Amino acid sequence: MLETKQKQLETQSTNTDMSSIKEKVAKILLDIKAVSLNPKKPFRYTSGMLSPIYTDCRLLISFPKERKEIITFYLGAIKNSKTSIDVVAGTATAGIPWASWVAGALNLPMIYVRSEQKKHGKRNQIEGLIKKGQKALVIEDLISTGKSSIETASAIRESGAKVSHVFSIMTYGLKKSKDLFKENNLELISLTDLHSLVNVSRELSYITANERQSILAWAKDPAS
Repeated sequence: MLETKQKQLETQSTNTDMSSIKEKVAKILLDIKAVSLNPKKPFRYTSGMLSPIYTDCRLLISFPKERKEIITFYLGAIKNSKTSIDVVAGTATAGIPWASWVAGALNLPMIYVRSEQKKHGKRNQIEGLIKKGQKALVIEDLISTGKSSIETASAIRESGAKVSHVFSIMTYGLKKSKDLFKENNLELISLTDLHSLVNVSRELSYITANERQSILAWAKDPAS
């Protein structure tokens, strides 16, 4: 009975900590203007999808203080996941700097994975060294559809190595991405998400209550 109560308290504490981190990361993104919110004039992504939110996590690399905080949060999330790691893998190109900093902090080898094979030289898709049977984790900055993360994990698996986790700074939490991660037997752990971001945006009066609802409604059904 005592052990069960202790586990409940530990779980509650972890959930509280993660909720706090999500809010902190959301505020960092808003403070450096890495997020643009405009439900009235949506942004068009490369995929053709229209969205009331545009997130550019690449801006973080130009802010040393905030960058250091994000790296600390990445390391905490990796530690809490209790996953074993031999290699840190970055998605090209946005995940590369974060994978480099995380690998350096953990004193582990790093690789990065191109979206497709090079057309020349050794025609590599994976840059760096990863061996058959090694365990990798994937570092991404933003998850929208999840396509780039899935492709990265697939390339690692095709090389004979293993991967079970993807870590990101931000996720929109779209059903399409959730389904893709589930189908590919991957667990996504993100430092913040759309729900946390719009809540913090509303608290800071960046958006109205109606705009908050509009953005959350988009996340449930982006196609329409």
